[in-house]
Amino acid sequence: MTPGARVAAAIEVLDRILAGEPAEKVLTQWGRDNRFAGSGDRVAIRDHVFDALRRRRSYAAAGGAETGRGIMIGALRSSGRDPAEVFSGAGHAPPPLTEAEAGHAPTDPLPLPVGCDVPDWLWPLMQDGLGTMAVPALMALRDRAGVHLRVNLRKSDREAAIAALAADGITALPHPEVGTALVVTANERKLSSSRAYTDGLVELQDAASQAAVLRLPLRDGDRVLDYCAGGGGKSLAMGALAQISLVAHDADPGRMADLPARADRAGLKARLVTTAALAGLGPMDLVLVDAPCSGSGTWRRAPDAKWRMTPDSLTRLMELQAVIMDRAADLVGPEGYLAYATCSILTGENRAQVDRFLETHPGWTKTAEMQLLPDLFHDGFYLAVLGRDSLQL
Repeated sequence: MTPGARVAAAIEVLDRILAGEPAEKVLTQWGRDNRFAGSGDRVAIRDHVFDALRRRRSYAAAGGAETGRGIMIGALRSSGRDPAEVFSGAGHAPPPLTEAEAGHAPTDPLPLPVGCDVPDWLWPLMQDGLGTMAVPALMALRDRAGVHLRVNLRKSDREAAIAALAADGITALPHPEVGTALVVTANERKLSSSRAYTDGLVELQDAASQAAVLRLPLRDGDRVLDYCAGGGGKSLAMGALAQISLVAHDADPGRMADLPARADRAGLKARLVTTAALAGLGPMDLVLVDAPCSGSGTWRRAPDAKWRMTPDSLTRLMELQAVIMDRAADLVGPEGYLAYATCSILTGENRAQVDRFLETHPGWTKTAEMQLLPDLFHDGFYLAVLGRDSLQL
């Protein structure tokens, strides 16, 4: 496909996403319906679409309309290219620019919610919660995220993992802030077939999640429950740091389908339990609640989630977080800890939830807290560790 044809395909996909369809679903369906497109074409179109979604409002402002066509015109214009070079109408390229499109000039400066590429209703929440850090945090979410790996300390160390990756043509460097993390700088698409991955030396995991796990009060012999395990990334990270009895639970057991195989590859064991079985577990030394959330700290990885979020859906999420936190606390032993985490940068999902819990649960205290905002080195992430009043980390 020519560059113009790829842009035309991206416009088609974006229009369907703007109409309400999930990005991944649309991209998958487009690939099935257009089997002539090679793997390189599909990757290029996906990159166009995700870059456009990360900067949807500012690109639309530069292009003159919040449509697939307007956003892609704005994307080219914002990158310093003349859109007319691509919008030529030749072959399968998009039709030429109209007079209005060619002469469009965006407002300068853009309103902050537009320039930061965030819905208007979310802007005051970000500003109230993050203050002067709201703009840099949101600007970081406009760029692609890095590819990070977690070194499985049960099987390797960073130097050995880097060497194993290099043997398969993958370049990785030590993360500058997180001791278990690597930053992949070349050939990340080879990861799934590399020996370092298939032998369990490394796992894909953002550095922020790794930083949070490193702050958990893990001790050899502890009974640990990952209450909202999902795919089990944090379960495996915890198991690599201490000799623990690991239990994984998720309200949707299907999300944990790959966890046994991943644990086996990592040289670990994890017991999977249903919600009905939670009551019979007995007191746990640590319960980690990685709660369902807006994912606002990871919106550069799933940028359409930013535009699907509504005030009502955020309210429902915060209500669910409170329920989950209360239920998980009942499983913590008298000398145990409750860790509450989200990949969100919204205060209502983070510190406000912890404050609510402490106000309604006498006898608990906050022993540790971490709020990372998205930047060059990691996604956004929040963690609070809670224990009984007599406990200190």
